[in-house]
Amino acid sequence: MQNIFDIDEWKIIETNFDPKKQLAAESIFSIGNGAFGQRANFEESYTGESLQGSYVGGIYYPDKTRVGWWKNGYPEYFAKVLNSCNWIGIDIEVDSEKLDLATIQVKHFYRELDMRNGTLIRKFTCELKNGKIIQIKSTRFCSMNDDEIGAISYSIKPINFSGNVTFIPYLDFNVRNSDSNYNEFFWKEVNKKSSTSESFISAVTKKSDFNVVVAFNYTISKDGEHLNVNSTKLENKLYVANKFEVLIEQGSEYILEKYVTVISSLNHEKDLESIAVNKAIQSKKNTFHKLLNNHIKSWHSIWDNADVKIEGDLKSQQAIRFNIFQLYQTYTGNNAKLNIGPKGFTGEKYGGATYWDTEAFCLPFFLKTSPKKVAKQLLIYRYNHLKKAILNAEKLGFHSGAALYPMVTMNGDECHNEWEITFEEIHRNGAIAYAIFNYIRHTNDKDYLLKYGRKVLIAIARFWVQRVNWSNKKNKYVILGVTGPNEYENNVNNNWYTNYIARWCILYALKTDNELGKNHGSLISKEEESKWQDISENMYLPKINNSNIFLQNDGFLDKEFVKAEQLSNNDRPINQNWSWDKILRSVFIKQADVLQGLYFFEEHFDIQTIKENIEFYEPYTVHESSLSACIHSILYSLVKEEEQAYKMFLQTVRLDLDDYNKEVDEGLHITSMPGSWLSIVEGFAGLRIRNNKLFLNPTLPNKWKSYSFNIIFNDQIVNFDIRNDKILIYNKGGNSIDLSINGRDIQILENNKIKIEC
Repeated sequence: MQNIFDIDEWKIIETNFDPKKQLAAESIFSIGNGAFGQRANFEESYTGESLQGSYVGGIYYPDKTRVGWWKNGYPEYFAKVLNSCNWIGIDIEVDSEKLDLATIQVKHFYRELDMRNGTLIRKFTCELKNGKIIQIKSTRFCSMNDDEIGAISYSIKPINFSGNVTFIPYLDFNVRNSDSNYNEFFWKEVNKKSSTSESFISAVTKKSDFNVVVAFNYTISKDGEHLNVNSTKLENKLYVANKFEVLIEQGSEYILEKYVTVISSLNHEKDLESIAVNKAIQSKKNTFHKLLNNHIKSWHSIWDNADVKIEGDLKSQQAIRFNIFQLYQTYTGNNAKLNIGPKGFTGEKYGGATYWDTEAFCLPFFLKTSPKKVAKQLLIYRYNHLKKAILNAEKLGFHSGAALYPMVTMNGDECHNEWEITFEEIHRNGAIAYAIFNYIRHTNDKDYLLKYGRKVLIAIARFWVQRVNWSNKKNKYVILGVTGPNEYENNVNNNWYTNYIARWCILYALKTDNELGKNHGSLISKEEESKWQDISENMYLPKINNSNIFLQNDGFLDKEFVKAEQLSNNDRPINQNWSWDKILRSVFIKQADVLQGLYFFEEHFDIQTIKENIEFYEPYTVHESSLSACIHSILYSLVKEEEQAYKMFLQTVRLDLDDYNKEVDEGLHITSMPGSWLSIVEGFAGLRIRNNKLFLNPTLPNKWKSYSFNIIFNDQIVNFDIRNDKILIYNKGGNSIDLSINGRDIQILENNKIKIEC
């Protein structure tokens, strides 16, 4: 796969300007801070192809989804993550000619995403139509120290002339979503003010009435010396700006610093305008340099825990840091109202904020790289939506406290507009229950289980109990009309993964209630318990006769078995080249389905069974879901197929950087990015946590000299450094830990290092 951008261990670098790559670059070089984020659009005007995108966490528009064949329970709206205020805007005119990289000659161009420090830097030299040559450098960041602040340093240096330059820093709410109907606007102006010092716009979303106030302040300097300028106030609908002219001298550098605050009614009940303006004023007083230093310190603190170091493979080193960087830009755990959107702050596709990806992929990453409060926040987010999940199930005819969590949500309401996703892809309930199980085995947080988790587990189990039905033909309980993780098969009967995780959910809810019930009373009646036991003992789990192969679903063997390698380049990806009808009738698998279940529940199966199922299904898997390759990588590591594990790892870790699925221009695959980290830690390193004990069964990819990472276990940091001839382990905490390495039991004392010879 050809590299789209240069390879560097801490940076993403672009060394020439190619308008054809601009949409992809806007996604790749995106920045954010968990509260708001920005695609890598240019500050100055750009008339070439671009997706202007600025997004504020939790702010959405409830677009209509009613259809002619209305059915009970169909979502009332499809949530759109809204493009918000263009806060980076700085129009530049050089002797009345507008700076626009689409219309001028770009001589030198450099763009850098510095992941270590969390900054986006761009430098270029260009010649305007009037023959004047200028150098531009911009540096911007979304503060990780204060998640309501963004700042830009924008410099201009005339190379072959002296003359007049007009600066126009502005805020603009005249934005559209890429998928908007008839170019509709989603923002209504409430108030605005432009002055010679600070300016702001207050706007609310149509229908949902979210209030967002964006304010800015600025300074201008020459060669480090402050300039006093006379500015003109500009105001239009949903637009404020300051316009001023500077006589620039050849060879001197002029720097505009723009300080921006983004304030939302999601986090403030009143006085949003004054909060925004005062914070912008204070940001200016603090100076760009100080704000940047505090921001960098915050990033360094994250990297101290979350970094993965790879020696000998620069492409993998760059990519794993890119994925970690984007995850922490998207979610910090600071706000209980926010979750992890599939595109984060990098694009608009998929609309809603929360999918099952959060529980299945993101939570395990944050469990091991952040204080437990971060993962707990994700679980409490679901607990806070329990009443709506019960109501969602009631709309479909369920009762007695059964809960069906939404496939897509912003606030607990189901807001996905595709029938097969909304009503059939019910395995999402299982991922939420599994996340609770995963959290408990990592933290042993029984207080969470008592206050929150048990109620969620029981409500989910009640859904499964009502969703099954008895088959006289099979003499088993079955689950009909579902879609599994493999979305290239819709409305199938007895999807193995769905049936298996439903059975497990029922058993885990029973176990949890029995354990907690001894001291706190049971929440399940004896009649319920008997019914649940019967279902769990008699669940139908399809299997190919006389084999270890679990059957994807009842009809899977009726298909024509053609291997993915027989597809032509003109066919791939099939979701962009085939009709939906053709895909549904084909044998091709979008993502791991049976294998997803084997990944979750590997302890339930022997290695040979897992290996045989991989060998059976992988040839028919096209990996057109970003969630697929990592599951294969982890399982290949488990069965010691190291070359295949590494191949799948490369596909997941560089999915966006190399644009495997030819869709990075729409935004990054944020919620699949933890898969690359899991492929290293759970795959190559073989790290597991069972019964409050660490297990390690490591391998070293042939191309690597070593790799190292931290995990948080029992509230303390443990570092693993895996090399060809030894394993170094450093227990940085104040308590000893129990560890098993390749079957050998070891205890590592507090604040102690050990070396294991290989």
